[in-house]
Amino acid sequence: MMQLAWLIPVFPLIGFLVISLGQKVLPKSVTGIFASLMVLASFILSAGIFLQHGDGSETVFVFDWIKSGSLSIPFSFLIDSVSITMLLIVTGVGFLIHVYSIGYMKEDEGYSRFFSYLNLFVFFMLLLVLGSNYVVLFAGWEGVGLCSYLLIGFWFKNTEYNKAANKAFIMNRIGDLGFLLGIILIYVTFGSVSFNEVFSAAKSLPDNQPVITAITLLLFVGAMGKSAQIPLYTWLPDAMAGPTPVSALIHAATMVTAGIYMVVRSNILYSIAPFTLEIVTIIGMATALFAATIALAQTDIKKVLAYSTVSQLGYMFVALGVGAYSTALFHVTTHAFFKALLFLAAGSVIHAMSGEQDIRKMGGLRKKLPITFAVFAIGTFAISGVPPFAGFFSKDEILAKAWVQSPVLFFFLAVTSVLTAIYMFRLFFLTFYGGFRGTHAQEHHLHESPPSMTVPLVLLAILSTCGGFLGLPEVFSEHHLFGNFLKSALSVPASILQTEASHQFEWTLMGVSVLTLALIIYWAYQNYVAKKNIPALQESEFKPAFKVLYHKYYIDEIYHNIIVKPLYAIGNFFWKIVDNAAVDGTVNGVSKTVVWASQTIRYVQTGNVGFYIFAMVFGIIAILVYNLMF
Repeated sequence: MMQLAWLIPVFPLIGFLVISLGQKVLPKSVTGIFASLMVLASFILSAGIFLQHGDGSETVFVFDWIKSGSLSIPFSFLIDSVSITMLLIVTGVGFLIHVYSIGYMKEDEGYSRFFSYLNLFVFFMLLLVLGSNYVVLFAGWEGVGLCSYLLIGFWFKNTEYNKAANKAFIMNRIGDLGFLLGIILIYVTFGSVSFNEVFSAAKSLPDNQPVITAITLLLFVGAMGKSAQIPLYTWLPDAMAGPTPVSALIHAATMVTAGIYMVVRSNILYSIAPFTLEIVTIIGMATALFAATIALAQTDIKKVLAYSTVSQLGYMFVALGVGAYSTALFHVTTHAFFKALLFLAAGSVIHAMSGEQDIRKMGGLRKKLPITFAVFAIGTFAISGVPPFAGFFSKDEILAKAWVQSPVLFFFLAVTSVLTAIYMFRLFFLTFYGGFRGTHAQEHHLHESPPSMTVPLVLLAILSTCGGFLGLPEVFSEHHLFGNFLKSALSVPASILQTEASHQFEWTLMGVSVLTLALIIYWAYQNYVAKKNIPALQESEFKPAFKVLYHKYYIDEIYHNIIVKPLYAIGNFFWKIVDNAAVDGTVNGVSKTVVWASQTIRYVQTGNVGFYIFAMVFGIIAILVYNLMF
């Protein structure tokens, strides 16, 4: 079955081609089901490969792709525990999102176009995680960037949505430039871009080689763009302009995890670049805390979840920075479950609210939307780290790894974890408890979503409840199923192997976490339900601190003033002065001079023969005088 791995990305590619070419012929019901079945086929094949996989890795050659001199880049796939894990996440969660979309997008005029984009997105993501070299990975990397642009700007008749799509595309291109330079430097250094060849050569190198540090930093710049880390994170919250299934697909299981996957895949390079790992840790920690504070004051249900995603990605990068690669991928997995669940449940709320996304205008929805309420509660428990839900195990594992590395790092991550619970239970109680604060028309329209939407929610709720048991801490079990599965594909720095958190610390961490969560839940209930402290609708009523967080520290405005405006000014200078005045002026000046000279000289052609004779005689006399004098 390993040799059939090339079919995994082919199925969604077929779905894209069939739906794109036949969208005017295929009925809606067939389009959604066919697109979903193509992703399901990829999931079944991925599951089969998972069941057959042992230790080690296998390269599946597809065809010769690029050959030029000594450069030879085959189109081939690498099958190992890391790629299999990502395959199951992308196809499994991706399939549930496809099924959900059948009900969510049912009335949209671009229904077929939407599913063609979804299938194409999954194709490129599968290409990214399967590639056996950096160039195939980069092809998938660029492909998901293109598809995210198409999906974020899906409702292209709205100018603001187009701006959001452009912002995502441009900011990702900034990161991609660093990534591309990193790939070029890899080829210059190792003479190859194949994972097996590059990593085999890198194993013999000592730590802190300048060229390896440069390579890993450049690759990380690409990861910062794709996985929305400071300073390239502002595109991700704006990406909420796309339909909610797009938010779930981009922010849960696929695109934003591409940067995490790339660093995990390049773990051998990063393990011998301690300086880069320190940078990764600092950026991840800063992003996690920064985004969590912003989420505290957001009033758009999807914006809260978007900044939550940025924060959780920061958590994952901290895990990568301390060399806990399997822990980072474990949190990628659990996060895919509960964040997809939260986004899709938010979509169910928005669907019931006739498109309303402001949590200040919701409230009391638990009675009208019982299934959505239950699954949203599970997702909130999971992301907040309530035991025994999935986030409890993966987040506490990151905290334990951080404690071993640095108590200061642990402190900032612990504060972030507290903030996560605060903004999530704020969101939960404002949405589902208290009295309804929307319009009468919205209240009349309230109803639970159809089965095509609720069934995927229930399945994701089950995964969010049980997924954490894949990685039980040592105090419960010596067999970390997830970590053991990935062990053969990862190179863990010696510093991580030498020291682990004590059992006493793990018990203390779990006890303090549970107690803190209980206090946060009680406080949030008292504040937002019992005391009905609802955020003001008018910005003039905001408190100064809340206003700063509401406007996301004015980072977008700062970027606009110090980056966008100067670039526009430079562009206008080159347009008006260099292009119009200098280049066009020179070209147009030559033509105008020729026209002027022609118009002037033509007056000499009078048609008077006497004048011509006079001119000729005058010329002869002038020549003679010149010759006599000189």
